[in-house]
Amino acid sequence: MDMLFFDSQQTLLRMIISAAVVYICIVLLHKVSGKRSTSQLNNFDWVVTVMIGSIGASTVILKNVPIIEGMASIVTLLTFQYLVTKYASLSPEFANTILSEPRVVFYEGQFLPEAMRKERLTRQEIECAMRSEGIHDYEDVAAVIFESDAKLTVVPKRDKRDRLDAQGDVKPSDTLKTLF
Repeated sequence: MDMLFFDSQQTLLRMIISAAVVYICIVLLHKVSGKRSTSQLNNFDWVVTVMIGSIGASTVILKNVPIIEGMASIVTLLTFQYLVTKYASLSPEFANTILSEPRVVFYEGQFLPEAMRKERLTRQEIECAMRSEGIHDYEDVAAVIFESDAKLTVVPKRDKRDRLDAQGDVKPSDTLKTLF
């Protein structure tokens, strides 16, 4: 209980220096590795971001984690993330293995209970997404998609004239037809 608020000046100085060095290293590593390293495009990106934060914090706070070892761990994670995302961009089969597919949870005025159950989504969450897009009526929504990055995308209905093909039939949305 005697070290509750303060241990020693040496420990405090070590933590201040570690925090500054780790911060600078993480910022530089993210600059070098590109925007993808700080994105949350999918669950894999999110896991890497959380792990980097945890390693950074451990490196700053724990005496038995030297800065070089912490930074080596972060470089390893960023390298692994780069290799996995690079391969996923080249191989659709691999991408399908590591990424979750988007799922339509609301379509043409109807909630899709089976899709909602599989994604563990409530009606309130879908309605919240509609309201945040300024949608007031279900009839104004073509679809709501639960994306790979766990965000809900509300696709408003197109103007009637834009929805018909040359024969007068309703043409499917380019972004929705791949989901059916």
